[in-house]
Amino acid sequence: MAGVIPARSRPSGTGRIEVVAGPMFAGKSEELVRRVRRTRLAGRGVVVVNHVLDVRAGGGKVASHSGLELPSATASGAAEIPGLLEPGTELVAIDEAQFFGAELVDVVVGLADAGLVVVVAGLCVTFDGGPFSPLPELMAVAERVDKLTAVCMVCGRDAAYHVRVASDGAADPTAPVAAHVGGAESYQARCRDHRR
Repeated sequence: MAGVIPARSRPSGTGRIEVVAGPMFAGKSEELVRRVRRTRLAGRGVVVVNHVLDVRAGGGKVASHSGLELPSATASGAAEIPGLLEPGTELVAIDEAQFFGAELVDVVVGLADAGLVVVVAGLCVTFDGGPFSPLPELMAVAERVDKLTAVCMVCGRDAAYHVRVASDGAADPTAPVAAHVGGAESYQARCRDHRR
């Protein structure tokens, strides 16, 4: 992998994978930003990566729904991520992992095997309630998994799901499955009872 420091030049056992997963509005990007800031406070090298499809905050940054932001490199595919690393990188933070697809798993495992800490944040569930790859696969190979919930917009309970909504706020089960980047104007967090 271009850009990855060979494992033999890093201390043994330093690489690991951490996954922050959940539905929309659960605070995944906020948690990613928190971990990046802590790592930088410790004086460690960090590279933050977001997918080019995520232009909600203007592109070139990771942004949470609560307004936290970090500048980021952008990539259109997982294979580009190793080439974004800089000398001294110890942590790679990847947001909106669901946009990178299945090839992200091998890239993340390769980075961790090379001694890097890789924090991946993304949706683990689709708007129609199914598993959203590659998060389930990454959760399976990670040393640490934090599955966050949001707040159901109908009843206020923990929401492990999100739904695409029609203009009147009703769940829209007829919405097309194609990737749709959006926020509160298009989606709502929902609990199990109100996801349909």
